[in-house]
Amino acid sequence: MTSAARCAGLVVSVALAFALPGAAFAQAWPAKPVKVIVNFPPGGAADQIARSLTQPLQDALGQPVVIENKSGAGGNIGGEAVAKAAPDGYTLLMSSGGMVSVNPHIYPKMSFDPAKDLVPVAAAARVLVFLVTQPSFPAKDAKDFLAHLKANPGKLSFGSPGNGSSPHLAAEMMKSQAGVFATHVPYRGAAPALTDLLAGQLDFLFDPGVAIPHIRAGKVRVLAVGSPKRSPLFPDVPTLDEVGLKGFDADTVFGFYAPAGTPAEIIARLNREINKALTLPGPRERIAALGGEVAPMTPAQFHDKALEDGKRFGKVIRERKIVGD
Repeated sequence: MTSAARCAGLVVSVALAFALPGAAFAQAWPAKPVKVIVNFPPGGAADQIARSLTQPLQDALGQPVVIENKSGAGGNIGGEAVAKAAPDGYTLLMSSGGMVSVNPHIYPKMSFDPAKDLVPVAAAARVLVFLVTQPSFPAKDAKDFLAHLKANPGKLSFGSPGNGSSPHLAAEMMKSQAGVFATHVPYRGAAPALTDLLAGQLDFLFDPGVAIPHIRAGKVRVLAVGSPKRSPLFPDVPTLDEVGLKGFDADTVFGFYAPAGTPAEIIARLNREINKALTLPGPRERIAALGGEVAPMTPAQFHDKALEDGKRFGKVIRERKIVGD
């Protein structure tokens, strides 16, 4: 063998030595349970969406998929836990789109950078928000509701899953466009806020779907949808655009993220399996029951959607001077 051939063989061997471990690792993945951290409390939209996909993902991956709820700081506590986890495909985040598109605007001193420390894996659902009140609320439709708010500045209160959450931003958008004022009460998730609405501690809120069973039971009244189009669940309920707040759109996309540096092969596999799971009746029906719709995307499309939402919500945050908890 010539010295040139020996040299070429050495180069190939070195290249393979560095390339194969990563490739072999991705091929062997997953070899143990996969943990999905949901950065909001149990019972909320993020939690329900994650749990709707648990069984299909377990079947596809051949390993348990374990849900862990880490709420607080507008989702930052759970987001940080994933951002600082090993990038090995065994720790994922399920979050509202606010983690990337909203939180950097309202938390100037975050302990991690969502845009750099997390990578999008797969979108799961487009989540709508519903303007809801108690049945005893004086206004019976959205136009009367806005008129009642305007006639009672500062006398009404509304809840949200936290400062900067999409339901909070929806309320701030409504207040800005309608020229009304109400007091914001932030909670650590949509479910606790709904509990206080049911108990009469709040006057209204924008709900990301967890109130739908209560709407059907007559315990909560839905007045409007904060989306560009009506919800198939409530075809007779108008959008806020239809009642005069032109261009109103508070929709957000929930999905999965992984620590930056997670192998591309694992990201691609997860994206493929999650998108497949979204075609199944179980997840589709559970997401529809929240008033949402499945939203399969590539990681690149999910990334672009987050950037688009960041511009839209960032404008509201600056105008309303919203800050994090």
